[in-house]
Amino acid sequence: MRRLTRPVFLGKVQIGGGAPVVVQSMTKTPTRDVERTVAQIRSLEEAGCEVVRVAVPDLESARAIEKIKARVSLPLVADVHFDYRLALAALEAGADGLRLNPGNIGDKEKIRKVVDKARERQVPIRIGVNAGSLEKDLYAKYGGVTAEALVESALRHVRLLEEMDFRLIKISVKASDVPLTVQAYRLLSQKVDYPLHVGITEAGPGDRGLIKSAVGLGILLAEGIGDTIRVSLTGDPCYEVWAAWEILKVLGLRKRGIELISCPTCGRCEIDVLTIATEVDRRLRRVTAPIKVAVMGCVVNGPGEAREADVGLAGGRGWGVIFRHGCPVKKVPAERLAEELLATIREMGIEGVE
Repeated sequence: MRRLTRPVFLGKVQIGGGAPVVVQSMTKTPTRDVERTVAQIRSLEEAGCEVVRVAVPDLESARAIEKIKARVSLPLVADVHFDYRLALAALEAGADGLRLNPGNIGDKEKIRKVVDKARERQVPIRIGVNAGSLEKDLYAKYGGVTAEALVESALRHVRLLEEMDFRLIKISVKASDVPLTVQAYRLLSQKVDYPLHVGITEAGPGDRGLIKSAVGLGILLAEGIGDTIRVSLTGDPCYEVWAAWEILKVLGLRKRGIELISCPTCGRCEIDVLTIATEVDRRLRRVTAPIKVAVMGCVVNGPGEAREADVGLAGGRGWGVIFRHGCPVKKVPAERLAEELLATIREMGIEGVE
C-alpha cells in the first residue's frame, strides 16, 4: 500500500496525494544554451519524462528558463545552490518548481525572499539533501554520513520553511549507497507526510547504475515510499526515463510500453532467442501502448508463455509459431520470426514499431 502524502503541483502535474508515481529526469546541457536544452527536453518528453529539472548555476541560465518554457510543455524545476538571487530569477522566469537546500543559499532573510516569491507563485520547493553535501555539524555529530544525519538535515530545512508558513514542500535524501538511502527514506517517511522524490544519486554508468537504481528504488517503491522518481545515470537522460518506467512497470505501479518476456535458453533451444529478442526489443522501444510480448525458445514453457502474452512466439527446430491473444496464427521459418512477430504487432494497431 502506497504511503499517502500531501499533494503538490508542478505546473499541471500532481506529485503525491495518491497520484501515480511521476517520472522525472534532468537535462545534461548547459541551460543557457536554449536550443540544445529545448531539444533534449523534447527528446525526454518523447521517452516518457513527466517533469524535467535544469541546472541554474548563473543568472543567464535562470533567465533562459523563460525562453525554454515557451517552447516545451513539461514542467521545469530549477536546480539552485548557494545564491538566493538565482532562485528569485528562476521564479521570475516561470520555473514550476525549485530544488534547493535552504541552508546553503544565505541567511534567513534571503531564504524568506525566496519563500515569499515561491508562495506568491504557488511554486513547490524540493528540499534536496545529498550525502555528498551533508552539513559539517551533522557529519561531526553522527561520525559520518548516516541515515539519521540525512533525515535530521532534511527536517532542519523543513522546519525552516514551516516557520515561514510555507508547506509546498517535497523532500529527497539521496546517497550513492543503496542501504543508506533506503534507510534514510524509511526514517523520513515515518516523520513527515510531504511527498518524497526518491532516487539513488550518482549511481554510475549504464548497467551498473541501472542495477543500483533498480534495487534501491524497487525496495522503496515496493514499500509504498516515493511519489516521484529519477534514475540518476551517467549518460543519455532518455535512458534514465526508460529505466524509470521499467522499474514502475515491474512493480505494477504504472503501465507504458512493452513488457518483454524471453527465455534464458538451454540445451533444448533450437532457435536464436538472443538475436530475436534483442531485435524485437530494439524495434519496440518507441511503443507506448502497454503490451506483453513473449519470445520463447522451445516447447517446454514456450507455448504456454506465448499464449499468456498479448503476442508472442515459440520456437521449434528451424521454425516457430506466432501467437496472438493465446491463439496460434502462423508458423514461420526461424529466420523470419522477428519480422513476422513485429508485423503481427503492427496488425494489432500498435504504433511506434520500427
